[in-house]
Amino acid sequence: MQLIRPEIPRLTVRRMTRYLVHLQGLGASDVQWVSSRELAESLGLTSSTVRQDLSYVDCCGISKRGYEVTKMTDSLAGVLGMNREWKMVVVGAGNLGRALALHEEFQRRNFSICGIFDNDPVKIGRKVGHLVIRSMRDIAHVTVMEKVNIGIIAVPAAAAQSAADYLIAAGVKGLLNLALTHIVAPRQVSIVDSRIITNLLELSHAIQTTDQRRLTL
Repeated sequence: MQLIRPEIPRLTVRRMTRYLVHLQGLGASDVQWVSSRELAESLGLTSSTVRQDLSYVDCCGISKRGYEVTKMTDSLAGVLGMNREWKMVVVGAGNLGRALALHEEFQRRNFSICGIFDNDPVKIGRKVGHLVIRSMRDIAHVTVMEKVNIGIIAVPAAAAQSAADYLIAAGVKGLLNLALTHIVAPRQVSIVDSRIITNLLELSHAIQTTDQRRLTL
């Protein structure tokens, strides 16, 4: 009987991505073993958090040695879906969309951008790297032909829901929303919001709080 893996909390998944990137760096430096304490110190976490997160992964640590870097890297890659190729399209051929289409790191992580779309006639037909900017009307065709899984929304907030609707109608299963607005999608479509401005606000708050503490000393 096949065991059903428990659902992993989203915050844990987010930390798992950090573990994976860090472990890949250790592997590239020929490090063979790493402890939960070392992972915690490197990533600003607690050892108990690391151990709890990694309990979802099919790779047990060994007393006084920790985790084998290669095996843990492979296990995390499997949980995060990196053992397969993911096809993506970008909606929005502005500065952000074009930068994403040219970003080489995606390909190294098994994420392949196979299309970029816009509704601006001036942009349609222009090249971005090896891709040609296509009309929004072509999304469904490209999605089916390329078996696209993920759509990246890189348009202004006012156009975000329309972009999402195009992608959902085309059969995309996941949306990375970079627009500064909430989008609505069916429950079977996964959405991740990623907004640089919110990260900057968190950072500005942290700096401001630190400065205020210094003033009170």
